[in-house]
Amino acid sequence: MLIEHLPAESHTMTALRNELTPMQLAEQADRGEPEKGRWSQQEQLLATAVDAIRRLEWVLICVNTEKKSQRPDPPEPMRRPGAGPRKKKAQLTEGSANRLFQLLQGGAA
Repeated sequence: MLIEHLPAESHTMTALRNELTPMQLAEQADRGEPEKGRWSQQEQLLATAVDAIRRLEWVLICVNTEKKSQRPDPPEPMRRPGAGPRKKKAQLTEGSANRLFQLLQGGAA
């Protein structure tokens, strides 16, 4: 099929990737094989370098910020083909903490 041989950065391939559902992205990420990916090794290395620079910038900001509450969240890695964005960790709110405490103390569910 001709579409399979288009460059990964082509409009057609980008549109096809953007149409994937989160479940399809997760499926691809689970069975992902980077060595068979659509990016070249050079593109993968460049993405890794960008991730490292973002991480260093984040560390520099954290080291120079006194209060932990003012520190930014760690940077998201660059999206690779076949991998969706990271899922955010659930935050424990005061209401859910109280509910959890009640359940642990033998409260009815």
